[in-house]
Amino acid sequence: MTSLPSVQGETPTPGSSVRSGPIFLLQASRPGLWLTAIAFYMLPLGQRNVFQSAGFWLGALYVSFPMGLLLYGWNDIVDFETDRLNPRKGTFLFGARGTPEQLRGLPLQIALVQLPFVVACSVLAGARLLLCFGGMIAAAALYNWPRYGFKARPPLEILNQAGYLFVFLLSSWMNNVPLLPWATMLFGALFAMHSLLFGQVMDLEPDRMAGRRTTATVIGRVPAKLLMTALMLFEAGLVVRFFDAHELAGFLLVSAAWFTIDAAVIWRSRPYTNREMRFFMLAWNAIALISIPWMWSRASLLQMR
Repeated sequence: MTSLPSVQGETPTPGSSVRSGPIFLLQASRPGLWLTAIAFYMLPLGQRNVFQSAGFWLGALYVSFPMGLLLYGWNDIVDFETDRLNPRKGTFLFGARGTPEQLRGLPLQIALVQLPFVVACSVLAGARLLLCFGGMIAAAALYNWPRYGFKARPPLEILNQAGYLFVFLLSSWMNNVPLLPWATMLFGALFAMHSLLFGQVMDLEPDRMAGRRTTATVIGRVPAKLLMTALMLFEAGLVVRFFDAHELAGFLLVSAAWFTIDAAVIWRSRPYTNREMRFFMLAWNAIALISIPWMWSRASLLQMR
């Protein structure tokens, strides 16, 4: 993937000290984003009693730790220099800050974690699952590839978030349910895109210090927040137009209004504090946790009108 620079005389700091293997791997999988991934996984399964199925639980387990390790662990390898400057790293909410030694061993560990799930899912749901795993790997490679990866070529890094649609495909095939309508797929891709933008807004200072180009570093914090708002407004219009999902649209409109006020009145171009970012991430997870049973019971994005 990429070579890691040697770091002479680097001393561990609180929150970034050398972690034991299991804790480092757990942090690298970004537990702070597991609930979001599970919410994506649940979306095709609305009002379906799949909870007695081994395939359901295998898929739900995969999109938490194993998929997180694949996507975000690979990202941590490439982002070694940037993560050293990021005070949010070295936590379960925001991801690991690995030492060079830990990161050198990570590719093999990622592969070993993926292998049993690739085999088990393919046995349960057929060889077509290889397309899902191959698609996720391809999307991660396009994002993280040294020198030519999308992550350093805005706005391609935003468009690359459409790779999360493979979670929908995995869910449909593991649980033998119909594929989602195109409008739901588009909603999912846009939701993943505005979520990445929010992460970029929080990471703006360390990304700039490391010389990393992202959409947020190029256009600035306030325009990035307004772009998030525009995406949410489009998502709200999409779910009303094709699904009559007025409650979901209302939530998106409230979120868009919040980020507009954030950009224009409250924080504007000021960075969030670490405490504020932790609060936002915990609130994000609380919303995701509430949304999982709510979206399942409503099944509002499964049938276009």
